[in-house]
Amino acid sequence: MQYYFVLGTNPTLSIAELAAIFGSQKPILINKNIFIINVLEKLNAHELINKLGGVIKIGEIITRVNNPAQACLLPAVIKILNPQKNKFKFGISFYGRESFNGRFLAMGIKKYWRDKKISSRWVTSKEKTLSSVVVGQNKLTGPGIEITLIDAENKILIGRTLAVQPYKELSKRDYGRPARDDRSGMLPPKLAQIMINLALSPSSLLPSPYACPERSRRKGEGPRVRLGSRDEVILDPFCGSGTILTEALLMGYKNIIGADISQKAIAGTNKNITWIKSQFPISRPGADQPRAGKFRVFIADARKISQHVEPKSIDAIITEPYLGPQRGRYDIDKTIKELERLYSASLAEFKKVLKPNGRVVMAWPVFHARPKLKKITPEVGGFKIINPLPPAWQKNPIIELTSRQTIIYGRPGQKVWREIVILKKALPIK
Repeated sequence: MQYYFVLGTNPTLSIAELAAIFGSQKPILINKNIFIINVLEKLNAHELINKLGGVIKIGEIITRVNNPAQACLLPAVIKILNPQKNKFKFGISFYGRESFNGRFLAMGIKKYWRDKKISSRWVTSKEKTLSSVVVGQNKLTGPGIEITLIDAENKILIGRTLAVQPYKELSKRDYGRPARDDRSGMLPPKLAQIMINLALSPSSLLPSPYACPERSRRKGEGPRVRLGSRDEVILDPFCGSGTILTEALLMGYKNIIGADISQKAIAGTNKNITWIKSQFPISRPGADQPRAGKFRVFIADARKISQHVEPKSIDAIITEPYLGPQRGRYDIDKTIKELERLYSASLAEFKKVLKPNGRVVMAWPVFHARPKLKKITPEVGGFKIINPLPPAWQKNPIIELTSRQTIIYGRPGQKVWREIVILKKALPIK
């Protein structure tokens, strides 16, 4: 089966997250917005999109048309529509290089169903693609439908949207949580989800929990989706207000440890955890997940974390340390030296508590200092930075990696951007 994923504002980061989920299967990258992949089982798109921070929409490719003329598209689109009532809504999104006016197609759809005594409403937007908000508000993943047209080298792929990013829930988790510290900078929940997915070990291949239950695996087909076992132990030693911890909790991880040197941060984390549990459904262990797991939060200096955590007991360290001042004037070079000392000392401790095959996913600061960006370069002794993308994926011109194989994440106007760094223990030289 073929599925399309509409990527977020940072396509490289979105694709890296999908690589963590789908492994090294060869994808089709249509443009900076669309990623298509073949899978062997029907995906539970609603379940999957709640665990992906870098994907705006998930849809299913149903057919293709070699002639892009709208008169040729109309019969193919008509076949996809299957209204269950005598009144329905539909929308059209076009992902391609050329401009697209969907009016002819929409009017043809309306006329066809009107002749069959079925009323339809065309949901429109100022853009040629409908946003997740428009799709969600108009229920175009059911009972309505969003038709997606994808321009793919002299043919048009036609699909329907199955799920959109839960924008209301993400906004609530970002801006509605009771303990926020805007002065220190807040990690967006979507980025926290991406970092958690990037921490998945390449060896942790399991049957997909995102597969629809009616489609069982056939013998010998092998795994389809890469994911954590949810029994993995996650540590955030700079937990701040607990965004990574709460997102991991919502994603179904059961063994989560958080620490921070600030008593205020730990109090805020505990407050946010209580609020998250009261506001959102938490994935519960099922028959295949009998253990309830552990959730532990405490005050500790990341530079001494091995005094509080057992050696080689952590599967993944996922964290955003202090990124430096977020406001006002400050000496960037001095700040960089201070952060390099902090990060270097912390990484030395991470090596002690991380399992041999574990990963560290960190956000490092990138300072906007004229005339160029300034990055930090901490000592990573015992670790090596790894590229999050399989080799076959790296050659696409859409991909933007730094010289040290990391991904820059930020928004226009931000003084401090984030460099997403993935590390694993370096193998000893024989």
